[in-house]
Amino acid sequence: MAHVSRSRQHAARFTFYVSRRLHQLTLYNTDCVAGMKANLAPRSVDVVVTSPPYNLGIQYGQYDDTLPRGDYLRWLGEWAQVVRDVLSDDGSLFLNIGAKPSDPSVPFQVLAEMQKHFVLQNVIHWIKSIAIEKQDIGHYPGITGNVSVGHYKPINSPRYVNDCHEYIFHLTKRGDVALARLAIGVEYQDKSNVTRWRAARADKRCRGNTWFIPYKTIRDRAAQRPHPATFPVKIPKMCIQLHGVEKTRLVLDPFLGIGHTALACVELGVDFVGFEIDPDYIAEARRLLRTAGQLSETTTR
Repeated sequence: MAHVSRSRQHAARFTFYVSRRLHQLTLYNTDCVAGMKANLAPRSVDVVVTSPPYNLGIQYGQYDDTLPRGDYLRWLGEWAQVVRDVLSDDGSLFLNIGAKPSDPSVPFQVLAEMQKHFVLQNVIHWIKSIAIEKQDIGHYPGITGNVSVGHYKPINSPRYVNDCHEYIFHLTKRGDVALARLAIGVEYQDKSNVTRWRAARADKRCRGNTWFIPYKTIRDRAAQRPHPATFPVKIPKMCIQLHGVEKTRLVLDPFLGIGHTALACVELGVDFVGFEIDPDYIAEARRLLRTAGQLSETTTR
């Protein structure tokens, strides 16, 4: 990977029990391409949830996010091929990617590169902030006035509107992976549907491809969110649930960051492996995992 120091591989391993079953989280402080090739067997991963660098000039600790676009896309293809090799034939890759108003084509260029290796099965829109006006919805249960919920980075420019969403591309090898849609389903607003349709008896319907998941309000970003481009833990949790927890043996995040995908795996009780080049980010991931519950940690070199 260009502009990255490839230091000797270090690993931290956490173990914990859920329903008497031993689970394992392994965090490698190394480049993901080399790390995946060295540590993962072909077709050993069931779900990948990740958010690679966006190449938009974000200030990471150990990665240069200003590569020439062609170099960036070639690098995407390099790690995408390795992910395809380690992903099971019925596995899912959930790829979170965003843009900036002055460079809105990045997600589509990334998708075009990924489609050289995968089939696009679903496009999910992660909504970070939304405004709903009462006049647009009329008499709707629970909404009595105008509502504006969520956070976004405000744009001080007369040319662009504020960017309140990102993409999650659901990619698979053949485009035919069955999903546990009701695992993240929502209840029916019109309860007459529950008695009218046999499929609605559990009072659950497919959530669809718009997921409203706001960031938690924080007071100190450096202390509470020490990574410039992380996603909420609920994002990987919902992705894994949508794929199907019961058929998920191992989850992978090639760009671990501060470990939010690993935290989701702790909540769901599934095994995890992640790779991260920045020692400060992986140290924060280890700290968060230590506070997540009854996890035992060991380290190797």
